[in-house]
Amino acid sequence: MPRVRQYAVAASGQWTDEEEGRRRLPAGEVHAWEPGLNQTVCGLSLSRSELGRFPHVGWQDVLPESGGAADRVRRVCPRCASVAGRRGADARPRWQRVRPRP
Repeated sequence: MPRVRQYAVAASGQWTDEEEGRRRLPAGEVHAWEPGLNQTVCGLSLSRSELGRFPHVGWQDVLPESGGAADRVRRVCPRCASVAGRRGADARPRWQRVRPRP
């Protein structure tokens, strides 16, 4: 049984939402990040790239079509989106082998 991975967010900027009780939210360019690792899913080092960690924000919340924490997100990393999953109008269906050889 494959393990379901839960991705958090690393971002180049941050802003504070006053309406939700001064909650820190990501802004700028966002990347998928697995808590416990020091790099993003696409391989960027968090400290060298100066990316802020947002363990309380899930990956699905920063996608523009979700409307969650995506108010000030300018760019979603395409490599992270391909690994962590991107749902929406521009998402391609996952690759599937139609008739594998016996």
